[in-house]
Amino acid sequence: MTTPVVPTAPVPVIGLPAVPRVRTSGIVLAVASALAFSSSGPLVKPLLEAGWSLGAALLVRMGVAGLVLAPALLVAIRRQPAFLRHHWRPILGFGLTAVAGCQIFFFAAMQRMPVAIALLIQYLAPVLLVILAWVRTRRAPSRLVIAGSIVAIAGLVLVVDISGAQFDLLGTIFALAAAVCVAAYFLIAERAGDELPPLALASGGLLIGAVLMAVLCLTGILPFVAPDVTVALAGIALPWYVPLLWVAAIATTAGYAFGVMAVPRVGSRIASFVGLSEVLFALGFAWLLLGEAPTGVQLAGGALILLGVVLVRLDAGSAGESREPARVPVVPAP
Repeated sequence: MTTPVVPTAPVPVIGLPAVPRVRTSGIVLAVASALAFSSSGPLVKPLLEAGWSLGAALLVRMGVAGLVLAPALLVAIRRQPAFLRHHWRPILGFGLTAVAGCQIFFFAAMQRMPVAIALLIQYLAPVLLVILAWVRTRRAPSRLVIAGSIVAIAGLVLVVDISGAQFDLLGTIFALAAAVCVAAYFLIAERAGDELPPLALASGGLLIGAVLMAVLCLTGILPFVAPDVTVALAGIALPWYVPLLWVAAIATTAGYAFGVMAVPRVGSRIASFVGLSEVLFALGFAWLLLGEAPTGVQLAGGALILLGVVLVRLDAGSAGESREPARVPVVPAP
């Protein structure tokens, strides 16, 4: 008499979610990060026009966001007492480049050239990452990546109006430095994982950026002016602390938190291209809060940016890039 064969269910697997699910969540987080960051400009602009200095606004923005995320840093230090000794280099690099460098160099460029040109140069960061990967691997990017880069930059040119702009060498250098800092943001965030929790990285970087801004303000390199003013947003008069607290406690906090969690999931290249959607969201916030309606050319440029992101994303899928973790099969119970 033969023993009947009992069909068994597929062996379950312990590990992270499947790669497509990880990538999908990463793209969602990257879009959420761009959405959060995009609200900062339209909210800070009225404060600067009302008399606030850039140094004061950036100091509050970085300091408050760093403190909001500080529990994640404290938990990491509590679990690993030598956390700061082991990871001070990427945290310091993140604070000096991804936090302070991006903003200081961008606003320095903005004072010497039109905002549109400064934005255009700063958002060349995805192309810089493609070139860096080309140099490091000595493998030319695929046609989809090249096409996506060209289409996305063409869309960016349409979104930011560069007509009548004049060339300024020092301003261009500052804007390129900002682009390098943005690229560093994606490269450092890509290293975040179990040993370097993303939120701890973001908190440490923001606090380092705040300390640097405090030093620049105390030494007089950047003026610190924070008058008690009222600003108008969407036709409503609000005290200064309402838009500033939103920018610091919500926009900056969520922008960096979602961003550093997204990059390890999808990689620095895809995350950087998805980050271009910040320009589109900024147009929407400027329209909603400041009454600056986008033109048809800008909307067409936005469509090209999205098309470029899709092309780069298609290349990632066809190349078979895998971030699938090692998995341990579970022996089913009797």
